[in-house]
Parts: sequence; C-alpha cells; structure tokens
Amino acid sequence: MFDTLSDRLGNVFDRLKGRGALSENDVREAMREIRIALLEADVALPVVRRFIDTVTEKAIGSEVLKSVTPGQQVVKIVDDELTAMLGGGEDADPADRELNFAAKPPVVIMMVGLQGSGKTTTTAKLGKLIREKHGKKALMASLDVNRPAAQEQLKVLGEQVEVATLPIIEGQQPVDIARRAMESAKLQAADVLLLDTAGRLHVDEALMAEMKAIASVSAPTEVLLVVDSLTGQDAVNVAQSFTGEVPLTGVVLTRMDGDARGGAALSMRYVTGKPIKFAGTGEKLDAIEAFDPKRVAGRILGMGDVVSLVEKAAETIKQDEAEALAKKMAKGQFDLEDLRMQLKQMQNMGGLGMLAGMLPGMKKAKAAMAASNMDDKVLVHMDAIIGSMTPKERKNPALLNAKRKKRVAAGSGTQVQEVNKVLKMHQEMSRAMKQIKKMGGLKGLGALFGGSGMPGMGSGGGMGGMPGLGAPGAKGPGVDPSTLPPDLQEMLKKK
Repeated sequence: MFDTLSDRLGNVFDRLKGRGALSENDVREAMREIRIALLEADVALPVVRRFIDTVTEKAIGSEVLKSVTPGQQVVKIVDDELTAMLGGGEDADPADRELNFAAKPPVVIMMVGLQGSGKTTTTAKLGKLIREKHGKKALMASLDVNRPAAQEQLKVLGEQVEVATLPIIEGQQPVDIARRAMESAKLQAADVLLLDTAGRLHVDEALMAEMKAIASVSAPTEVLLVVDSLTGQDAVNVAQSFTGEVPLTGVVLTRMDGDARGGAALSMRYVTGKPIKFAGTGEKLDAIEAFDPKRVAGRILGMGDVVSLVEKAAETIKQDEAEALAKKMAKGQFDLEDLRMQLKQMQNMGGLGMLAGMLPGMKKAKAAMAASNMDDKVLVHMDAIIGSMTPKERKNPALLNAKRKKRVAAGSGTQVQEVNKVLKMHQEMSRAMKQIKKMGGLKGLGALFGGSGMPGMGSGGGMGGMPGLGAPGAKGPGVDPSTLPPDLQEMLKKK
C-alpha cells in the first residue's frame, strides 16, 4: 500500500546519493519534496510538520554535510524518524505492541471501530493467533445486534478458526451479552475473551455510550481500535474520536495489502498516542501479523524486510519436504517435480510481488515486473504446464520432444514457447545445483540454521534455486552472518 510514497521517496534519495557533497539548500529542497510526498500520501498535516522539522534539523547538521556519504546519512535519518513516527523510536517499548495476558483470566480484549472496518474478521484472526501462537484458550462473543447476521458471521468464522463462540440468544442487548460472555468464559476456563462490538457508519453519542457501558461491565485489559487503512484521512478522524471516549490500548490496521496511499498508517501512532499492534494483510484468516515499525519503515524506503521474509518461509514451508529436497540438491539432482514445489512455496509466501517487496534493492525489479505484466499468474501458468506433464516427463525432462511439448501446451492452455521457458528455467537451476555440489554441497546453510537449512530460503528448499546464506568457515557459497542486518542476526541466534 506504500508503493506510491515509496516511489516518490526513492526518487528523492536517488538524487541525494548521486551527489558527492550536500549543501543546506540541497537538504531543504529534498525535505520540500518529501513533505509533498507525505501530504499526497494522506499523512495528517501535524504529523508531516513534526516529521519534516525533526529530519531537517538533524540533516543539516555538520556531521551529515561533512560526511563521506551525506546522501546515505540523510536516508538513515529519514529511516530513523519514519520508524519513530510509526511507534518504534528509541523510547518505545516493544512490549507495548504485544497483547497483555498478565491480567487474571479471562483476559478481555474489546474490539471497537466503525462499521465495515473489519472488526469481526479481525476478531476471528486474533482468536486463531491466540490459540495457535500463544497456546491459549479463547472465547469469542459478538455484541453487534444492529448489523444483520453479524453474530452468525462470527459463529461461522469461529468454526473455521476452531475457536469457541458464545451461543446466540435472540433479542439480548450488548451489555447483557457482555455479562453472559464473562460468565461463560469463567465456566469454560477460557484464558481470553474477545468481544466484537457493534460499529456505526459514523461516530455518534449512542455508539460511544454503548462502548462505555460494555467496558464498564467487562473491564477489558485491551481495547483495540480496528481501522480500515483504505479510509485515508478519515481513519485519523475516527481515531481521534475514539481516543477521547474509550480507553484505547492499541490499534489494528486492516487491509494493509490494499492500494491506499498509506497516510492512515503513518498518522495513527501520532494521533492516538497508542501503538499499532497488528496489521491485516489479506482476506485469509491467518493474514494478520504483528506490526513492526522498523520493518514497515524499511519497506517504505525500499530497504526490504529480510527478517519477515525468513519468518514467512519458516511458517509456510514444510520441514520434511525441504529436507528431502535439500538431500536431492546435495546430490545435484533437481527435476520438474522439485521445480513445481518451489513454485508452490513462492505462492504460499505471497507471490512474486510480496517477495520482491521484502528483498533489499528489489524495488526497481518489482516495478519492472509490474511494467511487463509479470504477476503471480506466471506462477500459476508454470504450475499448470508442469501439471500437464506425465510423471515420467517430470522426472526426465529430456523426454519432452516437439510433439510432447505441443500436448503439454494444449493441456495447460499455454503456448509451446512458455513450455520451453519452463524447461530452460529448470535446466539453469539444475546446472546451479550441480555447480553447488562441486563446490562442497549445502553445508553452509545447514550450519547457520542448525539443520538442513531454512526451508524456502536457498539450499533447504531454495528460493528459485538460490544458494542461500552460509556460515563462517562453511564450504560452498555463503555470506558471513555478521554482515546481515542486526534483527536477522538476533533471530538466527534464537533458531
């Protein structure tokens, strides 16, 4: 959702980096362009003013203008301040962005926000996250008696995420439902109670009175404001209204995968004074992630997000499949079935666009992909091509003569040229695997991760056959972990 802003900032930084020295006028001109870019991205005016003033003050300091790489210094300052704007400054406590389970069970999490912001779906996503990641028993209750089928919707979602929901009693009012939910949560020994409250098309006195009454009855530990990122500046106004009436503890931004200009996300922390705790990244019920200011700032500035990419790989790729493939690769073996598995891994991790957006320095490559209409349909077409082959052909691509290629193309709804491209990709990856074998195998990545390698990221499953990351002293191609970003180094130590 930050693509437009990211492009604008990238153009400014490219010009700064291209100069050997910077004057104060250069910096102020760059700040003017950044100010316009932020305003066009729908960032609230007070937030823009504070951001530009802070960055300008630091950027025109002598330690920057006299630096060997002044352009890069300015980028670092913008990165630091952008991170602080999102709630990740030096004085911020990362624990504030986590759910507080320290209270006596059941810990009550109250979801508030306008109608259509995604409260019900987000409630189900959090229920799933709490059950799977935190290992806690949760109960969900819908207090929305205004929207038709709202309570039924939460019940259906609860069945999908395997989280219990409070039985529906027709005609019962929100405050009474909250009381019954509290009693039921205690009887069921639930660790967490999620209250999905009603919304309105706009903030009004009746809505706020209802929120206060529910909060009085349930004494929530967490009050999370759910805001639709696509609403732009209006989201900031909504946040201000709720902040003055309800004891908010955090914000959840939904539709972060959309094509909005991103101003709501950048303004929310400053306007509410509360941390952004989660971001909804898709329609699926597992498409929610903890909000990390540093990583989001990195994506906006085109610096990538390697840590999230590694975490996503660990979550989506099966260890046994990765280990089996790693053994085959170590022997220099790589057939079309293996390539097909690679393509499915890429789809599970979000597709080409998502991966390119998380890799440092890939912003221009991502733009080139978009310009050439190269999207995730490419992965689907390639999978269809391989799926149209016989098991023998997948194991031995040399069998694919002209006649067989025509059959495969017809079966997959593609052209023979596309079949040839898939075969060429496989040949190149097979050649790379054989080369790795000659250079000492795949021990480097295994040594780094304490096993056969991180599945999906190079040797242990490979991302498109990339060799991956190595360890100091390991045989074969590799990168010294000490050269990796601090966040990634820290995560690897925990593995």
